[in-house]
Amino acid sequence: MEKIKISCVSYLNSKPFIYGLTESEIKNEIDLQLDIPSVCAEKLEGNRVDIGLVPVAILPELEEYHIISNYCIGADGEVKSVLLLSDVPLAEIKNILLDHQSRTSVMLVRVLAEKFWKISPNWKDAEEKFEDQIHGTTAGVVIGDRTFTLSSQFNYCYDLSAEWKKFTRLPFVFACWVANKKLSEDFIARLNDSLGMGLQHISEVIRQCEKEFPFFDMEDYFTKRISYVLDEDKKKSLQLFLKYMTEMMESDLLKIV
Repeated sequence: MEKIKISCVSYLNSKPFIYGLTESEIKNEIDLQLDIPSVCAEKLEGNRVDIGLVPVAILPELEEYHIISNYCIGADGEVKSVLLLSDVPLAEIKNILLDHQSRTSVMLVRVLAEKFWKISPNWKDAEEKFEDQIHGTTAGVVIGDRTFTLSSQFNYCYDLSAEWKKFTRLPFVFACWVANKKLSEDFIARLNDSLGMGLQHISEVIRQCEKEFPFFDMEDYFTKRISYVLDEDKKKSLQLFLKYMTEMMESDLLKIV
């Protein structure tokens, strides 16, 4: 039997999902690949995998997509791992470096700048190890596990999920489980059972990750910062975010220097 190829985000926030997929019987049915968000998106778009935990900003670009799970990577307020870091306050920022690892976070900061903060910085694609370039009036969007040690090194740290909550009063969805083709209901049900199982074993996930993140409060992160259920408020938020993103693309506001 040909295995279902799955690309899952390799960050700490996905560890419960990875636990469920590797510790349940579904592990024998899948080829699990761990990637940064942008690579998850590229693999799904290029049909190199069948399922991806992908940044939601890629949804309009897919020829065919099916959201196959009511689990996601979301947050209802402060998430702590998707940040705009700066030496100066928003009004003084002239340039913003955009993390190459996730399109959703890049789009989110641009939506917030246009719709909520009312600022018009120069946008610049960032390269590897761009964090050292964040200084003076040049800020940077940084996502993932790197934020755990970086956030305290700057005068201003804007949590993008918290800013979205202030703006819309809604939670935010960073990534969801998407298939680029129709899959059997049977398999989808087993997949969701596995993901749910992982979320029921947070304490075991924490034990597995203790050596890698010895000074980080993972229980707080998994239970209070990341919100894993794709509920009605998150679905409403997702539609609003995609609407804003589409409007900005159509009005040519998403150019990058």
